[in-house]
Amino acid sequence: MEVLSEAQISRKTGGWITFPFIIASLVGLTLAFGGLTSNLIVYLIKEFNVESIDAAQISNLVNGAGSLAPVVAAIIADSFLGCFTIIWISSIISLLGAILLALTTTVDSLKPTPCEVGSTSCAPIPKVQYVVLYIAIALATLGNASLRSTLTTMGANQFDKPKDQGIFINWFFFFLSASTIIASTAIVYVEDNVSWKAGFFICVAANVLGAAIFLLGTRFYNNSKPEGSPFTSLARVVVASIRKRKLPLPSTSEDLYHGLMLVEPSKTCRFLNRAAIKSEGDVKPDGSTAKSWKLCTVQEVEDFKTLVKILPLWSSSFFLGTTIGVQGSLSILQALVMDRHIGPNFQIPAGSMFVFVLLSSALFLALFDKVLFPAWKNLSGKSLTPLQRIGVGHVLNFSCMAVSALVESKRLNVAKSNPGSIIVPMSAFWLVPQLALVGIAEAFHIPGQVSLYYQEFPITLKNLATALISVLVGIAFYLTTALIDVVRRTTTWLPGNINDGRLDKMYGVLVVVGVVNFGYYVICAWFYKYRNIKEVVDHSDSPFHG
Repeated sequence: MEVLSEAQISRKTGGWITFPFIIASLVGLTLAFGGLTSNLIVYLIKEFNVESIDAAQISNLVNGAGSLAPVVAAIIADSFLGCFTIIWISSIISLLGAILLALTTTVDSLKPTPCEVGSTSCAPIPKVQYVVLYIAIALATLGNASLRSTLTTMGANQFDKPKDQGIFINWFFFFLSASTIIASTAIVYVEDNVSWKAGFFICVAANVLGAAIFLLGTRFYNNSKPEGSPFTSLARVVVASIRKRKLPLPSTSEDLYHGLMLVEPSKTCRFLNRAAIKSEGDVKPDGSTAKSWKLCTVQEVEDFKTLVKILPLWSSSFFLGTTIGVQGSLSILQALVMDRHIGPNFQIPAGSMFVFVLLSSALFLALFDKVLFPAWKNLSGKSLTPLQRIGVGHVLNFSCMAVSALVESKRLNVAKSNPGSIIVPMSAFWLVPQLALVGIAEAFHIPGQVSLYYQEFPITLKNLATALISVLVGIAFYLTTALIDVVRRTTTWLPGNINDGRLDKMYGVLVVVGVVNFGYYVICAWFYKYRNIKEVVDHSDSPFHG
């Protein structure tokens, strides 16, 4: 029997043969999670009698965890387990969450007693039902979110050529968006018009199918071994600089540890240079480090400085994600009390309203790449820089809040003209302009941020580009939760029935905060100096380009 060499085995794994397995699993798992969470606010209100603002808060917490979990999963995959292991474990976790949620619509002991929304005579829901519900939501969220980053990385790792990797990433995000739209419309429609049981069990089936197809492709995958996470090297710089904080800074770089690359230390944040000071016993005879958490290379220190330098710009984008969080949750509450009919027989599910953000973002990304950006370059002779794209996103963001305030003011006036009416006789399509603006703003600032981080970070930190976006969105959703909680505690703007509140005033405050935040961004951008001005180009050839 012929024994295959390692090179021959490697040629039989990876490549485009893995594409159907990875994309099919992505579609199945995304349909499952999208179907469970897109309509979560409505499910909590109608089935568990959760107050509307509390339901919105739970949704924000879910979205925040869903953005932070991929970063944690990526660190574990890079450092210990590898992508393949994380994916199959996460798919099982998400499946357990989906099954538990489906059981809350089926098993009598887990299913709440039917109660009219807003009724004060409802029987209290047993605590065990809430416990099962929240465990199910947590499992579904953490499981699916952990899949997102690792499935992307594993898919890209199946290809050796950057061109093939770029094509894969483009198709990956196309199917991710398409699956999210289908989940937010078709599955949500089943939940609203057929039954929650049918909709949730469709999600369970999609999860099972996605996980099964992924495992079927096991023998075709090229599984790379964990090589360590860039977050680990960044943490080592912090630890080493603290441990050597009492050492005097050397006058020359000869006393610093360079490793294999001779890099001159910069003068900014000089206290961090202590992490590279060579002490007795730090370096082995062969030139490698004896204690990795006590000594770093100058290059590692400079990489950390690059991150520190960009943090002010990064922090100025928290508010951009906060706007997404506010619109994603409160727009559903607005839609629930508005006329959502198209014709006499069809009604748009409230949980499907956010699909207008996805559609406008996708449409304008295509227009930017094919029409608007080339036209701008022909007229001005220059491409839009990443900082300019982010700046436009800021302006569109607080403009969106202004439109939201005007629409909500009109909605409240109509509600006051129809006292006692639960459904305000005003079309939910009035919400579409503000949701579309959110999508257009995303089409500007998210690709702009990825391009900025991608061009500014050294090659060892390129993977941080998408990680920083996930962390940014996660923090923004938690800030949204905190903001709504503060408004509820200090004002009467957000009661259980938003027809009795002043959501328009909250939107107005967000306009002011957005303008102030834009001023902070302009200051940060003004003082920011590109690491290499030659790299400030249009990244149309990059797989990370919008």
